[in-house]
Order: sequence, then C-alpha cells, then structure tokens
Amino acid sequence: MRIALSQITTGPDPKANLVTLREQALRAAADGARIVVFPEAAMACFGTRLGPIAEPLDGPWVTEVRRIARDAGLVVVAGMFTPAPDGRVTNTLLVTGSGVEASYDKIHLYDAFGFAESKTVAPGSEVVTFELDGVRIGLATCYDVRFPELFRAHADAGAVLSLLPASWGAGPGKREQWELLTRARALDATVWLAAVGQADPAASGAEAPSTSAPTGIGYSTLVGPDGTVRERLEAAPGLLVADVATEEVAAVRRTVSVLANRKLGTRA
Repeated sequence: MRIALSQITTGPDPKANLVTLREQALRAAADGARIVVFPEAAMACFGTRLGPIAEPLDGPWVTEVRRIARDAGLVVVAGMFTPAPDGRVTNTLLVTGSGVEASYDKIHLYDAFGFAESKTVAPGSEVVTFELDGVRIGLATCYDVRFPELFRAHADAGAVLSLLPASWGAGPGKREQWELLTRARALDATVWLAAVGQADPAASGAEAPSTSAPTGIGYSTLVGPDGTVRERLEAAPGLLVADVATEEVAAVRRTVSVLANRKLGTRA
C-alpha cells in the first residue's frame, strides 16, 4: 500500500487550512498514494479557541474534506475538533474517501509537561480500526503513543498498520522521546507505524506562537514492524510518500512473537 505523510503547519483558520489539505491531497494522489495522513489539529492549530470552531462530522469543514478526498481519489485522514456533550470538544480523527468513513476520538489527553488538554477536550473511549484495500488500519493520536496497550489493541483487531497524527510539544528531549516512542510502539505491536506530525512552525517560516500549546516539531516517520525507521522528514513541511509492505508484518511476528507470548493483559 502506498501512503502519504503530509507534514504541514496549520494556522487558526479552518477554511485557510483546507487550501493546504487540498493541495497536499492532490500531490499525494499524483504520486500514487491510496491514503494521505495529515497531522492532529489539521482543522486548526492548538492555541486556537477550539469551542467556536468545533463542528459535527456532517458540518461544512468535514463536507469539504470529503470533497477533497473525492476529487483526489484517495482516503484522507485529518485531525479536527467535534463538539462534546459536556461543552468541551473532542479531539477527533476523520477518515474519509474511497468508500471509507470512520472517526476516532483521542483517548489519552495531553495532561503533561505543563499543558492540560482535558480542560477543553473530552476523552474518547473506543479503539477504532478501519479497512482499506483489504488492509486493517488502526488509529491513534499524539499522546496516545505513550500507551502501548492501544497499539496492541490495534494488532489484536487485525491491524498491520497504525496511523498516528500528532502535534508534538517542543522542549528539551522531546524530539528524542518522539523518535523512541514511535519506534517502540511499532515494535511492541509488530505493526507498521506512520507517525505524522505538525511541522515546526519556525521551520515553516511561521510566526512563533505565544503559547505553551503543542504546535509541532516535525520529524514525521514511517517505522517498520521491526522497529526500524524506513523513511523520515526533518523539521520543515514536507510530503513523504512511501510503500508499506504489509506482508512483512507476518514475517516479523513469526520471528518476534511478542503478541503471542504475552502473559499480561487481554486481547480484543
């Protein structure tokens, strides 16, 4: 399966960000990708007031993303915000295009490093996978990467690829943690992992945000099921298009049978 990782820097205006999504989706399709994955907060960057921009999965922003997916002829995965029943919003991944419709609400909220996502964002509770061209794919978002049980749940549901849109927080040691965690989660679950972050705003030529909100560091990465980095971007915006050899998962699982050898936890 050919996939595209679109590392962009989004701003606070959801309509303006749609222009970038369309351009990137068309580029990915021209390179033969079946799916293009955008970062967390593709709708609007963190540091924006999320309540006023949140909309349901049949709202105008989503309608336009569906149009982009249809025009490009591929599946689009993009981070957005939907209204939550308690007045907060939900940090949602939209998956749409080529007959696929799915969504995932971020389970593990970023209450760490001095930031409290749960003040404005309500957590999800459901593990979500979907199928494209006979390939089962799992969904996770940013801080979820610190919780290996979610990625093992993807594998238990039959996934051979996990997608991880993110808007990673900057700071001392944070790039090293990102690189370590993405490789570890692929190896924990013996799945391919496509980790797609917001580009570093400084490397994008954007004005440095006057907020502690996580706005991205770049370094989107495609990791193989053996934990090795296969492709990677740097800090600046870019489009990474790569082929995922899904059959490699079975070979790795025969060699490193960590899923079959588990003694703790339950299987989905």
